[in-house]
Amino acid sequence: MGPVEYLVVAFPGNKFNGAIVPALAELTDKGIIHIIDLVFIRKDADGNVASAELEDLPADVAAAFEGLDGEVGDLVNEEDIAFAAEGLDPDSSAGLLVYENVWATKFRDAIVGSGGQLLDRGHIPAEAIEAALEAAQAGN
Repeated sequence: MGPVEYLVVAFPGNKFNGAIVPALAELTDKGIIHIIDLVFIRKDADGNVASAELEDLPADVAAAFEGLDGEVGDLVNEEDIAFAAEGLDPDSSAGLLVYENVWATKFRDAIVGSGGQLLDRGHIPAEAIEAALEAAQAGN
């Protein structure tokens, strides 16, 4: 299995419209990622949190995800949902996606096959890269 990551995408005012699904489908269709789990989270105006799996969504919302390749199922637990919901404003919703970076498996195999070992791995926010590039350009 390749590296597994998660992301939480918030939709303030519960304005999820399914427009991101084609881009997500493209990633799965091209074998770039593999969806392991997908959970939808809602925080109402009073701050109460509810979650739903894909099969529990209203038919019109679930229809946007038809044909999406993955093995959506029970990896995300109540603790994960509570953690994701902490960052949500009242009257908002979010999708919590757990996915495997399939693209990285061949590279990982090459590292292991050559006797290499991964020492560290991290994420650099886009804002930090943009700021560093701007600073470098200003210094030239």
